[in-house]
Amino acid sequence: MSAPRRNRDPNAAKPLGPIPEGFEAINGELAIGGRRASDLVAEAGDTPLFVYSRAMLDARMARLRAAMPARLAIHYAVKANPHPQVIAHMAGLVDGFDLASGGELAILQGVGIDGAHISFAGPGKRPREIRAAIEAGVTLNCESETEAARALEIGAELGITPGIAIRVNPDFDMRGSGMKMGGGAKQFGLDAERVPALIAQLIDGGADWRGLHIYTGSQTLEADAVIETQGQVLDLAARIAREVGRPCPALNLGGGFGIPYFAGNEPLDIEAVGAALAKRFADLPEELADTAMAIELGRYLVGEAGVYLAQIVDRKESHGEIFLITDGGLHHQLAASGNFGTVVRRNYPLAIASKYGSQVTEIANVVGCLCTPLDRLADKAELPRAEVGDLVAVFCAGAYGATASPMHFLGQGPAGEMLV
Repeated sequence: MSAPRRNRDPNAAKPLGPIPEGFEAINGELAIGGRRASDLVAEAGDTPLFVYSRAMLDARMARLRAAMPARLAIHYAVKANPHPQVIAHMAGLVDGFDLASGGELAILQGVGIDGAHISFAGPGKRPREIRAAIEAGVTLNCESETEAARALEIGAELGITPGIAIRVNPDFDMRGSGMKMGGGAKQFGLDAERVPALIAQLIDGGADWRGLHIYTGSQTLEADAVIETQGQVLDLAARIAREVGRPCPALNLGGGFGIPYFAGNEPLDIEAVGAALAKRFADLPEELADTAMAIELGRYLVGEAGVYLAQIVDRKESHGEIFLITDGGLHHQLAASGNFGTVVRRNYPLAIASKYGSQVTEIANVVGCLCTPLDRLADKAELPRAEVGDLVAVFCAGAYGATASPMHFLGQGPAGEMLV
């Protein structure tokens, strides 16, 4: 006989996600980069506002460098946060950039990033994007035979030898990943068994074959899953190189390192990942002995360094529940609202920035200003009492916030952004 089902209290508080390390309070107020949130808002002139911390970007990269093998290059995946100030700062920290559109290429060029340090992935590159990439000396991660043929044709028209890597769709994915990018039928990359033949065609066609790109999944917090997948990627790359009959020049092992967003999430053990990868690097087959190794990371590098600040414009009660209505919302923070691929909505890390660290006194819902019930930033959160004019801080806002949200929904427009 099964146990009786317990009814959950509909009024019970729901936990908030863990606030990343690196933030402090100054005079009872959230500080970012050593400056109070209200001072940053005053400088920007308005809310909502994304604020990105240089110190936290530096600390994250320093820890990652210490954990990973010295041989491993670290690339920044621009799609996570393409703000020019962030790109310019990351240029002094990473070894390269991975982009996914001609628009991102233009941003990198505007910041002065050399094309030799850029690779370009994406399953639907338009001819003009391929042309711009070849002209800039960017490595094209081609995702089909058609795209590779187009790159050769455009290169011939320009009189430039295109640098081409092949993005591989492996027959495995990353366990525990929030978004699977490999294994089975996918729009990403070329099925592994067809890759050797395409490489041979590229070499015969005069292209500069620059290696392989094998990306399997994202937002993984399980070290064992990352270690297992990286081992599978190395094995697959070696097998492809053997079939081609020449060493692999470079290998992008992908990324997938996640960050904790929700209550109960534990940080990824990157020291364990780095130690396992170093062990594999010490015993590589001949085909990979001199291969330039890299990983590409976006969210893991910048996600926890960002905070989204919105101002409370109304406080109201409905059927016994408190609603704190802000001037922000899902149009800037689609993921925090639970509408960016989340099956069950859970609370991101959030705080009342104006009363950071103050005692919890009530349970409140934090919502945005849009005319839709989907616009929620926190459900039944335990918070200090907040009033109109107070600032709300949504954490883990450094990745897939400003540019991954429908900023023009209902004519709202973009939020401000600053690096401090």
